Amino acid sequence: MNNKFKTLLLAVALLFSASLQAETIDITKRGAKGDGVTDNTVVIQKAVDECSRKGGGTVLVPSGVYLIRPVELKSNVNLHLDFGALLLASTRLSDYDNAFPFKDGSMNQSSALLYARGQKNISLTGFGTIDGQGGSKTFQFGNDADGGPKRPKIIYLVECKGIVVADLTLRNSAYWVQHYEKCEDVTIRGLKVFSHCNYNNDGLDIDAKNAVISDCYIDVEDDAICFKSDHPELCENITVTNCVTASNCNAIKFGTASHGGYRNIAVSNCVVRRAAEDNIRHWSKQLEHISADVTVISGVAIEMVDGGIIDGITVSNISMRDVQTPIFIRLGDRHRTFRKEGGVLKNINISNVVATAESLIACSITGVEGSYVENVSINNVQISYPGGGTPEMVAKQVPEMTKSYPENRMFGNTLPAAGFYVRHARNVRFNNVRFEAAVSDERPLFFLDDVMGAEFNLCKGAAPADARFIRTVRSSDIVSDGKCLNK
Repeated sequence: MNNKFKTLLLAVALLFSASLQAETIDITKRGAKGDGVTDNTVVIQKAVDECSRKGGGTVLVPSGVYLIRPVELKSNVNLHLDFGALLLASTRLSDYDNAFPFKDGSMNQSSALLYARGQKNISLTGFGTIDGQGGSKTFQFGNDADGGPKRPKIIYLVECKGIVVADLTLRNSAYWVQHYEKCEDVTIRGLKVFSHCNYNNDGLDIDAKNAVISDCYIDVEDDAICFKSDHPELCENITVTNCVTASNCNAIKFGTASHGGYRNIAVSNCVVRRAAEDNIRHWSKQLEHISADVTVISGVAIEMVDGGIIDGITVSNISMRDVQTPIFIRLGDRHRTFRKEGGVLKNINISNVVATAESLIACSITGVEGSYVENVSINNVQISYPGGGTPEMVAKQVPEMTKSYPENRMFGNTLPAAGFYVRHARNVRFNNVRFEAAVSDERPLFFLDDVMGAEFNLCKGAAPADARFIRTVRSSDIVSDGKCLNK
């Protein structure tokens, strides 16, 4: 037997031996009680600490209802919830005071039921459920923009590497459901997320590098899947695929925290639909021209307003219903946090989208004076919308809103275009973009203002009453099906 073969056998033997030594701790064997009343925090924390100290293992939560306060996750530990297991969060706000020391952090840097910082190889798995009990009156402080105490998330991991969160049900968070901040090598798969019990109930917030998010069902009050960027480092190298998103806010959103930016991110094969509940927004009562009782604000929102960089985003194979605005792309100048220059938003490709819109707030691609959105391609998109736009809407002056919070309605309840309103942009392309209106609409399908370089190929829709398919203001180098258009 040669030395190389002996070495290989030894390595395999050591690996097998290590796997046998990886401990599994059944929390009920350590005194935990799944009666929904007993506080099991100490038992679970000791099990996590022991597994991590011994080099790794699994903390097993069998079927039952386990009341807990915050638990700190540790390296090389898998917290596994069996089918029928329920972790029930404490509803005492004071229990979260010392969970995760971000005393001088922003409102978003709050505590959590399950948290970690600077750990490696953390797993949360199983077909059990974690309930944040966020509907408790002890957590009702309104929107975080209005102040009030910090409310806890269900999961909050910071500066961790090698994360797997799979198959769990997460529900009823007091704040964002889950947040991955400055993390790397993240896998999120097969989650069922439902949270409509409080303000700011985002489904999944990620500010990370090298992540895969797949096969999730997310139905929440606030943004469903939200890319964040609170640091100079970019949120990058991420794929999102095969997810169903339902929201009373935005379904798939980049921002609004956009201080560093987003790069090299792909979203594909996702469904957008109305949320199962609407306990706060009631858009049809707040806004004019909303044609459904419950709606998503924007199906896809790509927003850069804090001086960062968005470069290289692809969105493809998306089916949307119940949305006010299918596509919203915004470059603003609200803050310049880490760069002296204004923000950058470029190289966006959106393709193969079928959408049913429920408002007269058209899709938009907008920059601000002196800062242009660049290189945007919209391909193979089919949009149905209510129609009914008037000549007054066409003549409407659209405010710049340079420093405003980005949202589809920031320019008003209507736009001068029925399909896409484009302003302060360079090199935009529309290929096989088609529209269908329920009733006649007086607005042109495309309205271009201060656009340098636009190309239209095989675009089609019901002709507006004034027979202008494309209307341009202060724009140049506009080509439609190979023909140059006059200003």
